Amino acid sequence: MANRVARSFGSILRQHRAERGWSQQLLSLKSKVDRSYISQIESGIHVPTITVLWRLARALEVSPSKLIVRLERML
Repeated sequence: MANRVARSFGSILRQHRAERGWSQQLLSLKSKVDRSYISQIESGIHVPTITVLWRLARALEVSPSKLIVRLERML
């Protein structure tokens, strides 16, 4: 289940980033989250902490809860 959550959240993050036409590098600069960590999240290797989730959501101009609701619907 944990791997499924990680992969699903990574997919959601990638979709939101791609919708804006942003590279991982640009998201990294806007969120102050290391680009390699964003790559690992998108690949389903890591699940972000609440702090990182907050930074990513704010950079993407969505609420953290929107990302979580999308995750719940995927699972």
